[in-house]
Amino acid sequence: MKGHIRERSPGHWAIVIDLHDSKTGKRRRKWHSFHGTKRQAQVECSHLISKIKDGLYVEPAKMTVRQFLDCWLDHMKSQVAPRTHERYGEIALKCVAPLIGNVLLPKLRAVHISAAYAKALTEGRRKGKGGLSPRTVVHMHRVLRQALQQAVDWEMLAPPKVEKKEMRALDAAETAALLEILRASRLFMPVLLGVTCGLRRGEIAALRWRSVDLVNSQLEIRVSTEQTKSGVREKETKTGRARTVTLTALAVEELRRHKVRQAEELLQLGLRQPDEMCVIAQADGQPLKPNSLTHEFARFIAGSKLTRIRFHDLRHTHATQLLKNNVHPKIVQERLGHEDISTTLNLYSHVLPGMQDAAAKSVDLALREALDKERRAKTIG
Repeated sequence: MKGHIRERSPGHWAIVIDLHDSKTGKRRRKWHSFHGTKRQAQVECSHLISKIKDGLYVEPAKMTVRQFLDCWLDHMKSQVAPRTHERYGEIALKCVAPLIGNVLLPKLRAVHISAAYAKALTEGRRKGKGGLSPRTVVHMHRVLRQALQQAVDWEMLAPPKVEKKEMRALDAAETAALLEILRASRLFMPVLLGVTCGLRRGEIAALRWRSVDLVNSQLEIRVSTEQTKSGVREKETKTGRARTVTLTALAVEELRRHKVRQAEELLQLGLRQPDEMCVIAQADGQPLKPNSLTHEFARFIAGSKLTRIRFHDLRHTHATQLLKNNVHPKIVQERLGHEDISTTLNLYSHVLPGMQDAAAKSVDLALREALDKERRAKTIG
């Protein structure tokens, strides 16, 4: 039995193992994909040959999660400290494997993992008396995530393809038309906050007057809301961090008017307008449900002649207009509340070519002016 490796692309190898079929007498080959250095690929090739000779080889398509975890732990033995490897083994084989170890690796889906975590919290102890602590389940998640990432690198597990939703953004004229039509509607303020601040739906629904500083033209995004079957609850922002967003002059003006109107509405019902009240609220001052905002906006758009967009596209509109006006992506990232600037750049890469054109023209103009100045100086001299 022999084997060799072939480089498919930098860092990606095909491990080819020649086998003799005792039934037909013909030679057949097993192909495996491997990600790593040439030396690592050679070691993996020898490892596979040894497994086949010892009868321990399992076809990737027939490999269970438990069998894969055994292979992964063998691989990690030389990658981490001995105590770390022991801890990986304890979590992988004693916590993860009993729950999803029998699932075929290629068939593993998020629903299996989610159910395993839920079961671990309620009855995860080996003797069946109670569940594991949330901290232990977090460790399970970290170890399993690292192992499955290795499975992807080894091309033993392919992540599902995610279909990207079409991103739509309004230009300035379309935005103005939308706002004017909505001016007399309760949708006006949430839409204005979307297109001028880039707030998420849950952030708009959770925004309270105590977080709005109309004197300094700022608002602070501290929390968000989410709506589930059990009701509406506040939660931390998507990144887990608060952020401050500077308001446009238009937003400040409209928020002042909105605050007065809201106070007058509440006064008619015999209610006050405390700082804890939501900026976007129902007529009786009760918080607005996030889903209601989405559904009401969808109904309005469907009954109008305006561009068909989702409420979330108002956020995209804000980001796109900023970038087209040459605002630095770092500022856009901070206003949108993205955890990393790479998220902003990836989402709005379609806007960047236009920015590059403008940047090239500005550099060209500055250089030409400098060259003209240099030539004039030489002529005078």
